[in-house]
Amino acid sequence: MPSDRDKPVVDLQLDRAHSARIYDYFLGGKTNFLADRLAAGDVLGVFPAALVAARVNREFMHRATRFLAESGMRQFLDIGTGIPTPPNLHDIAQAIAPDARIVYTDNDPIVLAHAAALLRSTPEGRTAYVQADVTDPAGICTAPQLLRTLDLTRPVALSLNALMHFVTDDGHDRAHTIVETLKDALPSGSTLAVSHATPDFAPEAMGKIIKIYADAGTSLQFRTRAEFARFFDGWELLEPGITLSHQWRPADPADATHVTDAEAACYAAVARKP
Repeated sequence: MPSDRDKPVVDLQLDRAHSARIYDYFLGGKTNFLADRLAAGDVLGVFPAALVAARVNREFMHRATRFLAESGMRQFLDIGTGIPTPPNLHDIAQAIAPDARIVYTDNDPIVLAHAAALLRSTPEGRTAYVQADVTDPAGICTAPQLLRTLDLTRPVALSLNALMHFVTDDGHDRAHTIVETLKDALPSGSTLAVSHATPDFAPEAMGKIIKIYADAGTSLQFRTRAEFARFFDGWELLEPGITLSHQWRPADPADATHVTDAEAACYAAVARKP
């Protein structure tokens, strides 16, 4: 059995802000550090609703996962998982379908350090973690951990929650190309759930947020409704179609009235592959 000295050293990069840890701070988590809190404070200075936006975005993931599990989905691929924050996707899915299988992926080394929290599967189901970047979609889909956990000949529920705005196009339409590669790897009956920040309702604040993240070393590209809709090209949008994150199938219709569009600043939708 290898000793601790034989294990690879993981650089947690605590001296620089990371999007996963900033998001963790917004959600009230404890896995964030000074650089992350400073960047989060700058964001709150120009967009005080960031805490609200993070919360309603997370709640969209919960509702979408619950809806898909109740609809019969039993395989889930969550790319851009972030810091474990209960309830995680597998907690939601396996509470409905104990035999559900979930693969998580992220590129933040501190998510890897906390991945054990994502691997507490039910006995009937299974979870796995892949350290990977969404900019290498082929690598994700061929990762041994994924292939041991998911059967890619059967429908998979792909989740890209608050992720693709961290992929800039750089003049090459990279984000949509990546999503198309992932969609092509999945069989008929698979689903795609996406949430994505938008400048449509608070353009000045969103522009300032892009600069704050850029100064911290992270590129952002917020997208319009039309640009967001393109992620679902060729797939069938499920009701209620494209909405703001707090408006997608709220548990109580009154919940959708407690947050303004400008506070949510994030589109959400789920689609199925024909």
